[in-house]
Amino acid sequence: MNSTTLRYLGLCASLVAITASCSKPTESPKLPTAEVSQSSGYRIYVTSEISGDLNVIDSSTMTVSSTVKLGKRPRGIHASPDGQFIYIALSGSPPAGPGVDESTLPPPDKSADGIAVVDTKTNKVVRMIQAGSDPENFDLSSDGKILFVSNEDASGVSFIYLAAGKITKTIPTGEEPEGVKVNPAGTLVYSTAEADGTVSVIDPKAGKLIKTFKVGRRPRNIAFLPSGARAFVNAENDGSVVVIDTVKNQKLEAIPLGEPGQVKPMGLALSADASKLYVTTGRAGKVFVVDTATNKPISSFDVGKRPWGIALSPDGKTLFTANGPSDDVSVIDAATQTVTKKVKVAGGPWGVATLGR
Repeated sequence: MNSTTLRYLGLCASLVAITASCSKPTESPKLPTAEVSQSSGYRIYVTSEISGDLNVIDSSTMTVSSTVKLGKRPRGIHASPDGQFIYIALSGSPPAGPGVDESTLPPPDKSADGIAVVDTKTNKVVRMIQAGSDPENFDLSSDGKILFVSNEDASGVSFIYLAAGKITKTIPTGEEPEGVKVNPAGTLVYSTAEADGTVSVIDPKAGKLIKTFKVGRRPRNIAFLPSGARAFVNAENDGSVVVIDTVKNQKLEAIPLGEPGQVKPMGLALSADASKLYVTTGRAGKVFVVDTATNKPISSFDVGKRPWGIALSPDGKTLFTANGPSDDVSVIDAATQTVTKKVKVAGGPWGVATLGR
């Protein structure tokens, strides 16, 4: 092979190498990856007493994402322990405030009384359970198998085994029972009686009343500390919250929040670490914050018109209050104690519950 041929072949090889190099795709530089904002992923359920609805608020947008027709006067609301269902107390008795002559009201529709069961995946009512006369509030056993329901007309707490779907027994308590709460150990059921100003303690296993004791005027709700040794009960007409010893089952002290009649303690919710008790106050339009270590009110802040139901988000960072007369729900930053938004919820919002996805 002569020198001219060799130079020719060498030139061709160089051209091939250059062409291959030019045709090879260049690798794109790696760009910084932006963090994707994730939704906190929980839902807020609100009962509307006047319109008869259950409203579902999406926490990622803080707007009503679904409305479920329930029936008459939905009030008390709780989720099942596994989060599959939401239970709501319904009543056919017409609304009546304290001191109203019930003879002037329309007759109650007893066919409307019951507990609605809503599937949290489909947001549909899947079952209606008979729950006695005029159920207002209730709680579930720790295993989710029994509902303990306050029946004002029957002056007692009814036991409903969900498998059977009917009342198996009713334990007499004080007059006009309202709030019902199972203690953290799941061994006792506590019920407030508005007219008598008492708390009744029930042993659900034995099916009997253990004790009834005075706490103050018009008690409605109960909140237990995690230890179960103490609890708080609102005394609406005294303008105070009462601390009770749940070992001896007796009143320890009252925590004044303001002038009775102007400040009307209603709903109760504990902070995630149980160091603070949040109390709605009806016509006062405020939430009071009580230090649970000292039993002293440490602050208060405006939230809306006649706040009633109250609940804390699953992450403990946000409070929600149902403000009936203004048809909205306040969204409150628990750390700064400020209202960050008001979500329009029609029909007289009453009760609030939150549930993680």
